[in-house]
Amino acid sequence: MTFPVRIVEVGPRDGLQNEKSIIATAAKIELINRLSQTGLRSIEATSFVSPSWVPQLADAAEVFSAIERKPGVSYPVLVPNEKGYERALAVGAQEVAVFTAASEAFNRKNINAGIDESIERFRPVLERARADGVRVRGYVSTVLGCPYQGEVPLADVVRVASRLHALGCYEISLGDTIGVGTPHKARAMLKAVASEVPLPALAVHFHDTYGQALANILACLEEGVAVIDSAVSGTGGCPYAKGASGNVASEDVVYLLHGLGMETGVDLARLSETGLWLSALLGRDTGSKVSRALAAT
Repeated sequence: MTFPVRIVEVGPRDGLQNEKSIIATAAKIELINRLSQTGLRSIEATSFVSPSWVPQLADAAEVFSAIERKPGVSYPVLVPNEKGYERALAVGAQEVAVFTAASEAFNRKNINAGIDESIERFRPVLERARADGVRVRGYVSTVLGCPYQGEVPLADVVRVASRLHALGCYEISLGDTIGVGTPHKARAMLKAVASEVPLPALAVHFHDTYGQALANILACLEEGVAVIDSAVSGTGGCPYAKGASGNVASEDVVYLLHGLGMETGVDLARLSETGLWLSALLGRDTGSKVSRALAAT
């Protein structure tokens, strides 16, 4: 089982959005520029949501305008609606991401809209993006559990993912927002979605709340998934999911993939250095066990 795997680095957006202390714009720019030198091919740069929703990313336009965009690297940005899309387009974004959840309750708490309503909000984004030649990635959160309703029926995950794909999202990221999944459930979820959406169009996005993220990733790799979301230094969490810890650390994912003989194109040492730099900036230990081990050698 060896094949190329693309890592979508979500640290600058998903990793930082829940930080309580506002991080300097210059530091965010430096983080993205450092990540661009590691061999990563997809780096989610920021989010063009309302600053009242996510104050941490109020400087989205400034950040995106100032980063050094490296040829061959994509820098997707999250947009919640047409207004966000227009702001992203104005600074030269060539790829955007839209998001919804498989849980009706989570959507209500998160964006004050039901699943169907949330999809209708970004339908114009997909239509405009198609005309503008902008690629659109879709996120489906709470695919393995919801903090408000508990279990999320697989049929709901499949329905939402297939709708996003049908609307024009070239890739669908399946997110275990609160990190409750286990390998058996992760594998079953992926297989169910892959029955309706082509496997090459699927990515997985695991949080490590219960320490299962790497095991879940391995289970999905065994099913053939080849795109993995992760965040340098294991940053992140979900402001609407109490107790949800950060994303799986990119350094740990790369170490796993390289140990399996998978090709990532990522320089692990350089990525680890970036993670340690970021954790020092945030004033806490890195969330990556690999980085801790490398730093101790």
